[in-house]
Amino acid sequence: MAPEPAEAGRELVLTVEGLNVVYRTEKPVHAVKDVSITLARGEILGLAGESGCGKTTLAYAINRLHRPPAEVSSGTVTFHDRGGADIDLLNLGDEELRAFRWSKLSMVFQGAMNSLNPVISIREQLEDVLTTHKPEMGRAERRARCEEVLRLVGVDPRRLDSFPHELSGGMRQRVMIAMAMLLDPQVMIMDEPTTALDVVVQRGILREIIRLRDELGFAVVFITHDLPLLLELSDRIAVMKAGEIVEYAPATEIYERPSHPYTRQLLGSFPSLTGERGAFVRTGPEATNVNEGAAR
Repeated sequence: MAPEPAEAGRELVLTVEGLNVVYRTEKPVHAVKDVSITLARGEILGLAGESGCGKTTLAYAINRLHRPPAEVSSGTVTFHDRGGADIDLLNLGDEELRAFRWSKLSMVFQGAMNSLNPVISIREQLEDVLTTHKPEMGRAERRARCEEVLRLVGVDPRRLDSFPHELSGGMRQRVMIAMAMLLDPQVMIMDEPTTALDVVVQRGILREIIRLRDELGFAVVFITHDLPLLLELSDRIAVMKAGEIVEYAPATEIYERPSHPYTRQLLGSFPSLTGERGAFVRTGPEATNVNEGAAR
């Protein structure tokens, strides 16, 4: 599927074309199949699909995080840097890639709530990113930057001296988002960052993501199996099934006129609070009944 152009006047920051990822096992698995997407500056692009469809594999491929037996067999990933320079991510050397990650493109990993080192303070873990990527920063500057990003995500800077087990799940998630923001990246990939949280905390974090996007201008690739959540959050949505993008359109169009049966099944798999039992809330010829083959 060819990537759709960004809205008129919007500058692209990331272009993925014809990307294929294969796991070279005894029986090779083609996990990502000819995926093409674009991401504009300041855009939130939702990536939806059931577990195992290839969402995380795609995110890892974009960020060059795969290890054998995973292999990008073909395709391109191009980062359009501010100032007009295009960076071919799949051909960066090790040192170039090390410098690129976190400073240009960062990632909040799936299960990020448990990604913090349990025996190291929040301060040390945040400062480690700055020490690695900005060794010229002094101790006071590093502390000030860590305090700044914690405030941005709604965490009291006094928590810098806390250990992960002393924070709630929502606070740990916010710390991981703060870590991904430390170097002012232009793109942030979030892999199911709210899955393990209760709905109240989840909504709070989603509001923070939108506020930070509006305030700082970074673009987001937000990965989840929760399509209704993406309808609220995203500008555009790519629906993924069995390694392929089966539908790719603005969020309003996905909701009002889903064209692929799988998209309609995903929409229909979430029951309405007010509609009839077993029926999808929307009406019309394309509405789907959740009891008729809806994705579970």
